[in-house]
Amino acid sequence: MGLNMELDETRQRMDAAYDPELFRTAGHRMVDLLADHLAQTETAQRAVLPWCNPPENVLQADRFLEMAVPKIADRDALANHFAQLVQTMLARGLNLHDPRYIGHQVPASVPVGGLFDGVGAVTNQVMAIYDMGPWATSIERALVYRLGRQIGWSEPTFSGLVTHGGSLANLTALLTARNVRLGDVWERGALRSGLSPVILVHADAHYSVTRSAGILGLGTGHVLPVPPDDRRRMDPNRLDEMLRNLRAKNQPVVAVVACACATPIGAFDPLEAISDVCRRHDVWLHVDAAHGGAACFSPRYRHLVAGLDRADSIIWDAHKMLFVPALCAFVFYRCGAHQFETFRQDAPYLFDPAAPGLAEYDSGLRTIECTKRAAAFGLWGIWSLFGSQLFNDLVDITFSMGRVFYEKLAAAPDFEPLHEPECNIVVFRYVPEPLREAPVEQLGRFQLDLRRRLIESGDFYIVSTNLNGAGALRVTIINPRTEPEHLDRLMDAIRKHGRALLDSTDSRAVQGSQ
Repeated sequence: MGLNMELDETRQRMDAAYDPELFRTAGHRMVDLLADHLAQTETAQRAVLPWCNPPENVLQADRFLEMAVPKIADRDALANHFAQLVQTMLARGLNLHDPRYIGHQVPASVPVGGLFDGVGAVTNQVMAIYDMGPWATSIERALVYRLGRQIGWSEPTFSGLVTHGGSLANLTALLTARNVRLGDVWERGALRSGLSPVILVHADAHYSVTRSAGILGLGTGHVLPVPPDDRRRMDPNRLDEMLRNLRAKNQPVVAVVACACATPIGAFDPLEAISDVCRRHDVWLHVDAAHGGAACFSPRYRHLVAGLDRADSIIWDAHKMLFVPALCAFVFYRCGAHQFETFRQDAPYLFDPAAPGLAEYDSGLRTIECTKRAAAFGLWGIWSLFGSQLFNDLVDITFSMGRVFYEKLAAAPDFEPLHEPECNIVVFRYVPEPLREAPVEQLGRFQLDLRRRLIESGDFYIVSTNLNGAGALRVTIINPRTEPEHLDRLMDAIRKHGRALLDSTDSRAVQGSQ
């Protein structure tokens, strides 16, 4: 094959890959497939989780990579193959838009939000400096101001940015706190002799806080949990006592990390009392509001985050309770100047000294990422299309369903709610008659096995957790289409699979004794 022929084939492949008409045809097919999928999923016509063992799914994914591709010149064949790939993706994925999905803190996102994100993906809008992504940067900045005012700050005094997820957001905020509180630690390091700074945390704080301490060179052993009160919230009195003892030993404190709300049961810390303690001891207060920050939009639930505006830094995941596609997490600083304390570096190949006024808009100065996808298009589009009242509605309906479910559990003799929920996170156990007197360890193992049976059946999707040393079932009602009858059906499904599990356990016990 001659060089000219090879180049001709190369150009044909490139032309097909970049063909606007193929994109138009494939795009129409995709939207139709997605709309049909949503219509079926939202009415619970599919398995919530089409369970396959991991090796089987990996094998299926690999087979498509080896499949013969259509002829490059055949646009219809390419569009048909594209539709087959999309159908496979939809058939094998977890269906979060099913009202029986009541699992992780990942929402049934507002569907058109994905279309706004798609504009950024197709046109590859990225950020680092302003002129790489002027509209993406402008959107992010406008949303930072809007959300900051929702928190309760006045516009000139605060700052913020978007990162890819709450874990990276916590790392970014705690890196800022470390640099502000420990002076020249960015240049000299955190491990120099005599310096053993600590972070005080909510006892149920997300694991990313401890992970951040390891990454920042503080050491996971220097993350000190503050004992909780009887509602699993950070106890301000115990925090005050710990800070007094640390000050007596001249031990530096990087930050206190409170939660709004903590992951295990959705407990909201008493932020006003905690902020009083932190100000008395001159300590940085960071609040992980990844899930609960959205309560700022709800007059009914805003009391849960009273005092949030007094924090020095806050994280807030829009891809949780603002119902946008993942990932879109915000970091906020009450003092705007702190945004430039996170990184103290020069990058002359990227940042333009001829336009110093643009530094305020260059996200690469303030984030771990250099090239960063335009993560806020979905939130901006949903807000612009429906208005902020939608966020109030989404919080109110899902939080209220948490209370409805709790009351159903409390009224059922074979269920045990393990706390009174403050939001849409509810933890409980199923306690059938044969297990009423069982040790808590046995009852906990039963919950874990029961959850596995339930999700593999496709009937519902919930998660498990460990509470007070034993397994439990946990739901996050994070689909606004989930209604009380779905919760009744969940309890019935748990009973059905629980009976089957007890029968199989009894059968194995009989076989083992023979």
